Amino acid sequence: MEHDLVIQRYAFAAMGTRFELLLEAPPCARAVAALGIAASEVQRLEALLSRFRPDSELSRLNASGRLAVGDDLLRLTQLALAARERTAGRFDPTVHNALAAAGYDRSIELVRAGSRSHGTRAVPASGGRVTVDAAAGVIELEPGYALDLGGIAKGYAADSACRLLAAAGACLVNAGGDIAVSGPPADGSWPVGVETARAPLVLALTEGALATSGTEGRRWRHDGRELHHLIDPRTSRPAETDLCRVTVAAPAAVDAEVEAKALLLAGARAALAMAEGRGLRAVLVTAAGRTLLTGGLR
Repeated sequence: MEHDLVIQRYAFAAMGTRFELLLEAPPCARAVAALGIAASEVQRLEALLSRFRPDSELSRLNASGRLAVGDDLLRLTQLALAARERTAGRFDPTVHNALAAAGYDRSIELVRAGSRSHGTRAVPASGGRVTVDAAAGVIELEPGYALDLGGIAKGYAADSACRLLAAAGACLVNAGGDIAVSGPPADGSWPVGVETARAPLVLALTEGALATSGTEGRRWRHDGRELHHLIDPRTSRPAETDLCRVTVAAPAAVDAEVEAKALLLAGARAALAMAEGRGLRAVLVTAAGRTLLTGGLR
């Protein structure tokens, strides 16, 4: 029938990954427009928040050290600083220079291709001071530090796109494996597969988000060593942990991203205690091939 609900998909590349938008709605101009608006929002945020674009608002802040910024960068910086506080520094947006020192100062495709690095070799301690004047819309960075919001920007974009799509129907946004969902589809839920040490675990989502943090995906060789993109703020180096992958469910993708990274950096024993103590639904996969489930997952 003309007004039957169907799942409509739109996929595109952004933020160094593949986004997929799923919308359950009648096939009509309104649904097509909603998909386009949501995709444009992701691309708008990428242009603002990419540390690889010299003209992005984030890059201009990092270059100047102090900048009057728009609402999105202001809000995302506030979220990142709040995440640093509640994770006792395991999540830290001031690891930018440590990433650059490890060779990740260009898009991951260029890093893997071995193009010349222009990044700094300096590796500062973690916890750089970031001052946010919300009333004036101004962010100021401690000298010698710069922001990297890659650990939270993808979730922020997924949440934003999901809110826009939700006006047209039940929807799911997949941002390279980080998921944001609003509303159940007609068949009751969105089935989402989570990779474990063995068979995938399928979760039925109706609201909220999932995010995965891992050391396996973004890897490259630098100065003769194999490295990955998850910096441990305690050492300013790629993390050494007995977990290779962590997936966390949370009300929003930004929260799930923060929690997944914090648990991964904590290591299996501490992460299990942290997740169970806070009632987090999490899937922890160890480097030794074990899968640990928390929050009632089975």
